[in-house]
Amino acid sequence: MEKDELYAKDTSAVRWRKSSKSFIACVEVGALGGGAVVLRDSKDPARGDLRFTAQGWAAFHDGVRDGRFG
Repeated sequence: MEKDELYAKDTSAVRWRKSSKSFIACVEVGALGGGAVVLRDSKDPARGDLRFTAQGWAAFHDGVRDGRFG
């Protein structure tokens, strides 16, 4: 799935889940289908979101887990 396809998807029916590890920045994640996910700040959802393909989400998740973004 291409970036344009991800951002063309409607998120109005997405079931958002808040991370249990999200104490300061309230991060929520939702499924877009086909393994793609969407990420947003629950305190300011109008700010926009980040969308990931299944492969991109796996790489991002691995990077966070491995401490590459801290």
